[in-house]
Amino acid sequence: MHKHFSKSNYAYIRFIIPELIKLISEVLFQHLVISCMNFFLTMVLIGEVIVKSYSRIQHPIALLLEIFTIQRRQPELVAPASPTPHEVKLLSDIDDQEGLRFHIPFFHIYQHKPSMEGKDPVRIIRDALSRTLVFYYPFAGRIREGHGRKLMVDCTEEGVLFIEADADVTLDQLRGSLQPPFPCSQELLYNVPGSDGIVNCPLLLIQVTRFKCGGFIFAIRVNHTMVDGTGLVQFVSALTEMAQGAHQPSILPVWQRELLLARDPPQITCNHREYEQLPNTKEGTIISYDENDMVQRSFFFGPTEIAFLRRLVPRHLGQCTRFELITACLWRCRTKALQLAPEDDVRMMCIVNARARFNPNIPLGYYGNAFAYPAAVASVRKLCENPFGYAVELIKKVKAEVTEEYVRSVADLMVTKERPLFTTVGSCIVSNLTRFGLKEADFGWGKALYAGVSQGGAGPAFHGATFFMNYENEKGEKGVLFPIYLPSNAMERFEKELGDFLGGDFNNNQPTKSDEIPMFMRSTL
Repeated sequence: MHKHFSKSNYAYIRFIIPELIKLISEVLFQHLVISCMNFFLTMVLIGEVIVKSYSRIQHPIALLLEIFTIQRRQPELVAPASPTPHEVKLLSDIDDQEGLRFHIPFFHIYQHKPSMEGKDPVRIIRDALSRTLVFYYPFAGRIREGHGRKLMVDCTEEGVLFIEADADVTLDQLRGSLQPPFPCSQELLYNVPGSDGIVNCPLLLIQVTRFKCGGFIFAIRVNHTMVDGTGLVQFVSALTEMAQGAHQPSILPVWQRELLLARDPPQITCNHREYEQLPNTKEGTIISYDENDMVQRSFFFGPTEIAFLRRLVPRHLGQCTRFELITACLWRCRTKALQLAPEDDVRMMCIVNARARFNPNIPLGYYGNAFAYPAAVASVRKLCENPFGYAVELIKKVKAEVTEEYVRSVADLMVTKERPLFTTVGSCIVSNLTRFGLKEADFGWGKALYAGVSQGGAGPAFHGATFFMNYENEKGEKGVLFPIYLPSNAMERFEKELGDFLGGDFNNNQPTKSDEIPMFMRSTL
């Protein structure tokens, strides 16, 4: 048959076939684009209907893609159950520092209890809240800002925000993700528009979400200038007591913020490297955080990891706490993961409760901020090249620095230096919540399955904060869980550093990573 074709026929065929292929490809591509656009528009229309009806979350737990909904009632203001004093109360100079001007969220998760069948946690907690606010009436007020950015509470009885919600799933269906970062945290603690400011905004936001199984999640967000961790636990404990029928809290609240006002005249008597201003910071230390590239994951240190770290500590350092061991490990591995310049300085700030370090002690019932966060400082080279005990020793030393004089010096620094923010460059802050008894809070349904922060970070301005919390993993091992934020590449390096340092089997003992679950609403930030 080839004999019947001339050279011109062959030339024509060689020309026309590529053109036909090109034309067919363009037509197919156009059809594909049109199909995709139609599908996308359909999904948008469906999404609009869903959003108008209720908040919808797709949360695939286990192996099935499960869609569940959370239906919220309109937020309401809960005021004290009986009249309270109308007055203006000053916050202390520890309370109103720049680094505490944010809201911090906590979650408490409770399972169904047969003996509480028919009892509504929403009604019980709402009623207890109004009665608790009679004793903690400043929470029902609003913060105002005065001369020199001094904060004060205007006790107006306006109330705190309260949200009632229902989820159409059981807690067991979410069991694999009930840890920070919670993949549906914004639904379990709805950010009421305009409520998250510091001045002229509600000081507390509480959401109680009921689940089909009879369990519920109690979520609370608090303005940090009002309380520290100890103070928040005291308030929640009072709330649980009132929920179980008490007429007043067993520990009555103490305001007395004047105890931690600056001296007259102020005297900065200690070296506060946690507040150092670094205008000439070398380029290598400045960590540029792209919000779209930030990842948050939680890590678990059980008995095996703690025992391994303890064996690395030289005898002359004596007995070390879990906090000191994990903090030293976190500091080293995080610093390596960030790939900073060897001569740059990095800081590890350890939050230290100062209540018992005063003479006399700060009174029982004081619920304001009464802590300091002294900074251990080292160059990247020294921290990473020295033995593990080097980091542990630095952390032990700065914790011991916190005395009454140290805290008073911080208060004096606040008024002298116009309430500076703590040093954020090359810094990490760690808060130990394992001794606060968060899980002990019992509204009548028993102890919490989980109690702690819903995410890491210290507000939107600083991602370098983490919190240590008691946790029991799927193997039944009790240990410490902590969430951290890092850029995605640094997070991968951090996991590798942990694995290498702890013997390579570290990741097999970890809780589920939220960003490994394909979700409509993701918790990886």
